[in-house]
Amino acid sequence: MIRIDNAVIIPSPDQYIDRGHIVIEKNTILHVGDDLPEHYRQADTIIDASGLLAIPGLINAHTHLAMSLLRGYADDMPLLPWLHEKIWPAEARLEEEDIYWGSMLGILEMIRGGTTSCADMYWQAPATAQAVEKSGLRASICDVIIGLHPEADRLLAESIDFCREWQGKADGRITTMLGPHAPYSCPPSILEKIVEASLELDVGLHIHLSETVAEVQESIEQYGKTPIAMMAGLGVLERPTLAAHCVHPVEDEIDILARFGAVVAHNPGSNMKLGSGIAPVPAMLKAGIKTSLGTDGAASNNNLDMFEEMRLAALLHKAAEEDPTVIPAGQALSMATEAGAAALRIKNLGSLEPGNLADIVLINLNKPHLTPHNNYISDLVYSAEAADVDTVIIDGKILLQKGLFTELDEEEIMAKATKRAKRLLRVPSEA
Repeated sequence: MIRIDNAVIIPSPDQYIDRGHIVIEKNTILHVGDDLPEHYRQADTIIDASGLLAIPGLINAHTHLAMSLLRGYADDMPLLPWLHEKIWPAEARLEEEDIYWGSMLGILEMIRGGTTSCADMYWQAPATAQAVEKSGLRASICDVIIGLHPEADRLLAESIDFCREWQGKADGRITTMLGPHAPYSCPPSILEKIVEASLELDVGLHIHLSETVAEVQESIEQYGKTPIAMMAGLGVLERPTLAAHCVHPVEDEIDILARFGAVVAHNPGSNMKLGSGIAPVPAMLKAGIKTSLGTDGAASNNNLDMFEEMRLAALLHKAAEEDPTVIPAGQALSMATEAGAAALRIKNLGSLEPGNLADIVLINLNKPHLTPHNNYISDLVYSAEAADVDTVIIDGKILLQKGLFTELDEEEIMAKATKRAKRLLRVPSEA
């Protein structure tokens, strides 16, 4: 049993406890409150959280972990040239070891920054799953499927095998999805097969959707429909769908997404950097769409910092709408926690309450930029930084304590990832 004492606790975005206790047994939260029942007074591990703020672990609802190897490699380019001229040629040279160490580097960054779960889409998903299993992270993982690939059917078959092998592995920390890359890279014929496989496997779909104006225009020219309308017509949205970006829905497509219950992963940092535009998030939220937050990959962000994404989500839409009341701090926090749990299809996640999974982050409040503590939720969204994270607990295990990893070798991971990146990008190694 682990007991956290004397913490300021934000169980969910609309409440806080000024000085309280959290009790964890195995991977489950047993108690949260300002009281401490007698039967919880004996614990194997007691964390004195005086001066620390306890929040649910942050959830990165759309990322490509192993792209951390490509950080800084292809900047200041629009999406399609960025993909065709830089990213896809580099990814064609990926090896399994690249994926593993790139994923470990991304996981290292996320845990240090208070992110405890993610939805990952990338090549050679078993290597990412191995990194997740080793690290202690929680993740929903899918193998990317490019329908225009000459061996698209093989990619789909491998994705199906991955789902069958890894669903529920790592004591339940790993779940799976199918990952059709995007409508512009997956023709209807392959999407229909993916929908059928999703039904058979009982898994959801993770897809990039309506990310740029050019993508929408090309879809209309080629198919006579926008990407979102296509996905509705092909039955994609009838499956549990995690739709990344959704920057350019047209006409009634927000209502379509809401009607089908799709969860949107909003990626403000990546969308801004790639010049993709500003997603109509306030309208999505008004329509009742679960709207989560993601960083995208480190090649288009260039970090995996969910504190930054919360801040950007809150500030960007205030400016876009010329309305300081849209996306208030509590809403941004909800997008990074409760809505993230919906993106991963995990019901007992995203808030600190008895019965939920014990994914908990402790933040050091004793920082000038977090003082004088007038509003803890505001401090989290508008002031806090990834570097303020003190302790991270995932699935009831302490993985970061007082800023130090308890199991992962930070220096080894960074060194191995650097070596793999130099090989991948054909930069002569200094080693």
